[in-house]
Amino acid sequence: MSFQIAIATLVFITTMLVIFWRPKGMNEAWPAAIGATIILLAGIVTHADIMDIISKIGGASITIIATIVMAVILESFGFFHWAAARLANLSKGSGHRLYWYIQLLCFLMTLLFNNDGSILITTPILILLLKNLQLKPHHQIPYLLSGALIATASSAPIGVSNIVNLIALKIVDMSLWMHTAMMFVPATIGLLFMSCLMYYVVRKKLPKTLPDSVMDIEESFFMKNFHPLKTKISVEKKQQRTKFMLKVLLFVFVMRCLLFVASYVNVPIEIVAVLGSVVLLLWRWYHLRTNPVDILKKTPWHILIFAFSMYVIIYGLHNVGLTALLVKLCEPIVNQGLFQASFIMGGLVSVLSNLFNNHPALMIGTITLTEMGLDPITLKTIYLANIIGSDMGSLLLPIGTLASLIWMHILRQNKMKIKWKDYLSVSLIVIPITTIVTLTLLYFWVQLVFAN
Repeated sequence: MSFQIAIATLVFITTMLVIFWRPKGMNEAWPAAIGATIILLAGIVTHADIMDIISKIGGASITIIATIVMAVILESFGFFHWAAARLANLSKGSGHRLYWYIQLLCFLMTLLFNNDGSILITTPILILLLKNLQLKPHHQIPYLLSGALIATASSAPIGVSNIVNLIALKIVDMSLWMHTAMMFVPATIGLLFMSCLMYYVVRKKLPKTLPDSVMDIEESFFMKNFHPLKTKISVEKKQQRTKFMLKVLLFVFVMRCLLFVASYVNVPIEIVAVLGSVVLLLWRWYHLRTNPVDILKKTPWHILIFAFSMYVIIYGLHNVGLTALLVKLCEPIVNQGLFQASFIMGGLVSVLSNLFNNHPALMIGTITLTEMGLDPITLKTIYLANIIGSDMGSLLLPIGTLASLIWMHILRQNKMKIKWKDYLSVSLIVIPITTIVTLTLLYFWVQLVFAN
């Protein structure tokens, strides 16, 4: 057993270091897959464990992939350019007004898709807009940074907005509907507080007035993809595109609502998610006359490998006694009362997320909770405190979530630099306070609505 403990620990630490380092832009699925293979070859995780892992992550992974497919389809419709143009128009030349519209966009994109999909959507939109406005780098940073933070944290209100949240829901046997009923109100208020606090921190760095756009963002996409010989598109054509985009967004919203209906009536949500992505794919095929194969090629299938591999590694740590040790350490804390337990467990997951990434941190924290024999409400409340630590507290450092790693990768691809100093100047103030406020809101919300 001591040999297996050493192997499991070494594999976990090495895997996380390589994921953070990403030599030569290596995809995070590779180190995770290699680590999982070593765990399997060492016999730390059995065949029966593999079946259990598949049952827990299968539906969550399919659901997330289906929603990301929708996000990729939106890009092909020209949504990025359309949204960037709308942001520019709505801001009406005010840098401060632009901040609030960016916050709203990032929040809604995460709710409609998921945190990884939201980063893949909103970051290119902001880059398009900020480059078009030709803002100086120090004016671009607060928009990019605040947008990424709110997009990632916005996965807390509904469980379907984060793959690790969905996996954890399966572990604690909690429905998507129940998660939202207990979490949406306190987490959303917490996010509003977070946006206001971020605004207070970055307000002096925001430009008071925005320069005029150097080109029509929406027109550039239209000309490039549909009418390259034309130099201008009519107002009527733009209005038609706006109506079309709103129809697509309405469809996505309806499909999102149907996920909760499915959860409430005990229908697997992955079935609804896949049907929605297939319908949208066929809609794109009809509208653009484009073969759907290209969307399948753009879909990040590696997320399935990453989720499975990380869970194998965490399951290995569980089998060699890590969760038993954590249970022994955490049980006295949990027995002190729900308020103390929520704060300490949420804080612990926050710390672990910033050290090791929120995927393994939340999995470890959730498995530990299920080993304590807690009553249903206590288990669910502390689990949701863990979610707050995983989705919000994890943002203290830019390596705390997979979404933030994706965000940094997109910025590097576009030659946009945000230093750790820039990130920490905001996160060190905003994230701890927001996490504490949201944990407090969760406790009182549960006491008010669910305690009886």
